[in-house]
Amino acid sequence: MLTKVLIKRRFRKENEREILHLLNELRAKAMGIPGYVSGITMISAEDPQTMLVIGTWEKLDHWLQWKDSAERKQFEAMLEVYQEQPAEYEVYLVGSPFGE
Repeated sequence: MLTKVLIKRRFRKENEREILHLLNELRAKAMGIPGYVSGITMISAEDPQTMLVIGTWEKLDHWLQWKDSAERKQFEAMLEVYQEQPAEYEVYLVGSPFGE
């Protein structure tokens, strides 16, 4: 089932270039992973230090494999250096759980 992953991060005010560079590299790597469909990065209009990434995956298993990969964990560790708090994840399945 199509899967949407919401990743919310709050960054400190400095190092915007490095942060965007890492996020772009992370997305470029994800694009080569089986099951990746698309992604979008948004900046909060009320709080520019808060970013939301919405990724779309063909199946939940595809996302979980990428999330648990050593390569992605490496990027997460690099991003955490600039974050004020740990990233928040929410995962949604697209469609009805009732088979309708």
